[in-house]
Amino acid sequence: MNQTINLVKYFEIEGTPVSVGPLGAGHINDSFLVKTEEAGKPDYLLQRINHHIFKDVEMLQNNILHVTNHIRKKLIEKGETDIDRQVLAIIPAKDGKLYHFDGENYWRVYLFIPGGKSYDAINPELAYEAGKAFGEFQGYLADIPERLGETIPDFHNMEFRVQQFRDAVAQDAAGRVAASRDLISEIESRAEDMCKIEVWGREGKLPKRINHCDTKVNNVLFDDNGRILCVVDLDTVMPGYVLSDFGDFIRTGANNGAEDDADLNKIGVNLDIFAGYARGYAETAKNFLSPIEIDNLAFGAKLLTFMQTVRFFTDYLNGDTYYKIHFPEHNLQRTYAQLQLLKDLEANYDEMREIVAREFKN
Repeated sequence: MNQTINLVKYFEIEGTPVSVGPLGAGHINDSFLVKTEEAGKPDYLLQRINHHIFKDVEMLQNNILHVTNHIRKKLIEKGETDIDRQVLAIIPAKDGKLYHFDGENYWRVYLFIPGGKSYDAINPELAYEAGKAFGEFQGYLADIPERLGETIPDFHNMEFRVQQFRDAVAQDAAGRVAASRDLISEIESRAEDMCKIEVWGREGKLPKRINHCDTKVNNVLFDDNGRILCVVDLDTVMPGYVLSDFGDFIRTGANNGAEDDADLNKIGVNLDIFAGYARGYAETAKNFLSPIEIDNLAFGAKLLTFMQTVRFFTDYLNGDTYYKIHFPEHNLQRTYAQLQLLKDLEANYDEMREIVAREFKN
């Protein structure tokens, strides 16, 4: 504990840190709540940055600073007064950097937001609130002047993911291709259609905007009254297509089954959650989205589900080198589960498009 508390002293904090404890159960970074001794002084969120995933920590932190500063400016213009609870605040290190490197790990500090709640379980009402939150988040950043870098290059680039898959088939590192021909054909049959987003982007038909790129309901903080406080977990905020952000929420939040469900009969899109998210998102995003973006939001759900199918299957073909697995065929089970969700999204695609069109017309 003393070692971790001493790390906070490298930052421009107020008060005297007296305790530190783990906070949350993030899969990427390690988080700690640092409490201060003096009444009236803030507490802090200390995080160890996973620099194996986020290789350019300087760029990562600059991205977050630009994003939070721009949102802070928008909140001030709106006349908001509780701003430190509505946007993350980075605490700089005493050497002026936005992180501290201890010789082995990179650390950063945020102002802790008291009273913030997040939810892992999802229902249509929470989906509606999350839709509002992520639409507002994108809207705030629609005119950000700074050029943000890609913290994970090609993270949601479908052409890149398909090429990774094809390379894995060609190399057959784990000797699994021969038994996987049907799955390979399933993916190839959809690949060209799924890559059309990248084509539209190059043709200038589809704009790139600043995306969150991890639009799960637990990345929205709420206060005790259920009011949206702010969007958190900003490591993957970078340029992309809004279809990806919309689609990733549906993939993770509107699936009746688990991401790796062994019972494929449980898997399918929950249209009530889909409609809730679309309604909330339309309320805050309709003023800045283009017609082609609105028309393809439902496609985004298919796109991100296909992308995750490809990523799990690629890792399986490569011998399970990227995702943690809990049994030998785990990535294959994940692949089948995501493919089943994709098929259900395809079966409900016309209805999903109708829901989006209705909500954006209201």
